[in-house]
Amino acid sequence: MRVVAPEASQLHDIPLITIAGNAQISAQSQGREAPILMPENAVLANMWHYAQQVQNEYDLIVNFAYDWLPFYLTPFFATPVAHLVSMASVSLAMDHIIQKTYRSFPHLLAFHTVVQAETFSISPPYRCLANGLDVSLYQFRADPSPSLAWVGRIAPEKALEDAIAACQQLGVPLRVFGHISDPLYWQNLQDNYSFDLVDYRGFLPTRSLQKELGDCFGLLMTPRWVEAFGNGAIEALACGVPVVAYGRGGPVEIIEDGKTGFLVEPDSIEGLVTGIKNLDRIDRSSCRAVVEQKYSLEALGNRVINWFEEIFARSQK
Repeated sequence: MRVVAPEASQLHDIPLITIAGNAQISAQSQGREAPILMPENAVLANMWHYAQQVQNEYDLIVNFAYDWLPFYLTPFFATPVAHLVSMASVSLAMDHIIQKTYRSFPHLLAFHTVVQAETFSISPPYRCLANGLDVSLYQFRADPSPSLAWVGRIAPEKALEDAIAACQQLGVPLRVFGHISDPLYWQNLQDNYSFDLVDYRGFLPTRSLQKELGDCFGLLMTPRWVEAFGNGAIEALACGVPVVAYGRGGPVEIIEDGKTGFLVEPDSIEGLVTGIKNLDRIDRSSCRAVVEQKYSLEALGNRVINWFEEIFARSQK
């Protein structure tokens, strides 16, 4: 196996083939009707040019990028090109190329969740892989502090303000973890909400995050958009931390309502408040058990192997 990535990328203990070039604007930062634009000397084009040159050395090429070009190039490769679609629908141009590729090569596309796949208006059945993590890196905590947690990119579509408002109503401390993707949004939050109960802990590596997260009474998930999955949910559950999440996107398929947390009305601060009040009903060991059963690296690996085996079987016909 070889991993191809843009220049300056790093992956611990795994050698990379790095490709130089200019990055393009990410799909989620543009409007739904934005056209597909590629910069001069685009790193994406350079990476796929490399893949085209060496394709005969491999049995399968797997695309993890949410970009138009690899989907468009799929029928022009002799080696099968599989795609793990990493986001829900955010762009009409991406919707169109995903739909077109799915019609011709449905076995080559996989998604994280059913609710994500449904945003592309394609017909089931869908190949859904969920996600996974190294459970050994997450320590179970049976006796947490009274603090709640919020984990994610700090950007408008993640609606951190709803978590802050819910915690203010209850007088509960909130620890915030994540990269500040939108500094102006972050500043607006500080200008418009009291931060007396908010403790920003930064963007932490896994080992540090799990220690901080595991000490929390619960995790709040407040996305405005459809999350393809929701890695923060399984990270919390792995530590025994139950989740209160809006009933929207990937968390709907992760959280077992009343067992590992609560799914509440999307965009309802009162729903969050009610869920928080009921967190003491959740058995934290049940949260950990769900991750061990469904979201371990072994479980994810088995799902991926099944997908690849189907691709190889179809390619040999």
